[in-house]
Amino acid sequence: MGNSRGNTWSRKHKHYTVKQEEFWVFSFDEMAKYDPSCHYKLIVNKTGQEKIYYIGHSQGTTIAFIAFSTMPELAKKIKMFFALAPVATVKFSTSPLTNSDMFGKKQFLPQNSLLKWLATHVCTHQLLDDLCGNFFFLICGFDVKNLNMSRVDVYSTHCPAGTSVQNMIHWSQAVKSGELKAYDWGSKAENLVHYNQSTPPFYKVKDMTVPTALWTGGHDWLADWKDIGILLTQVTNLVYHKHIPEWEHLDFIWGLDAPHRMYKEIIKEMSAHL
Repeated sequence: MGNSRGNTWSRKHKHYTVKQEEFWVFSFDEMAKYDPSCHYKLIVNKTGQEKIYYIGHSQGTTIAFIAFSTMPELAKKIKMFFALAPVATVKFSTSPLTNSDMFGKKQFLPQNSLLKWLATHVCTHQLLDDLCGNFFFLICGFDVKNLNMSRVDVYSTHCPAGTSVQNMIHWSQAVKSGELKAYDWGSKAENLVHYNQSTPPFYKVKDMTVPTALWTGGHDWLADWKDIGILLTQVTNLVYHKHIPEWEHLDFIWGLDAPHRMYKEIIKEMSAHL
């Protein structure tokens, strides 16, 4: 299971510590350009498999859309891409996370001692677990009946796990532009240094040829159905799509009905694409 750089389990660097600003100079651009290929090499070395499956949720799908559309050699090594709550554009997202006024300078929503204390001492109380559950709903959409409230304290202990402010700024840029493109460094000169052009280049999902299966939700505030509609026109090798009208963004990973409504189908599709 891969971790996005900068989260609780991915905070080491050869040269920098998390206290240095240099550590946090990354967004989902770098996560897509460098991390999937490293994950692949590690998996291949450990398992001996030449081709692998890729399952991504939310930003994990964004990383895949970019990586598999810009690195054809890596794409050839993916048997099938399973995209859960896929996010390519966020033009129509209504989540509060798209508000750039929430950001700081280096880290964004890291898991820290205060959050862990709240999770273990507040969210474990029966009268307050609804409050903790509502924190997730306010960000991702509401589906109260499908969340195991007895596990909210566990979820709150590990989530949010943190990312860079630059990553959140990149997402804010995506909301404003309505497009999937590289990080805008803020000036023509800086963009020229990074991209050899004055504006950030666009990513073309249409260039991705990996067999792809999508699962989408009708109450998802982050992967809005209007954005999904745009995405569906761009996935050129779509082999399966299931839309679940009542699901929100977290039902794909925490939903009580996820095992029989989605996980079994993923395994079935894997068996059909050996």
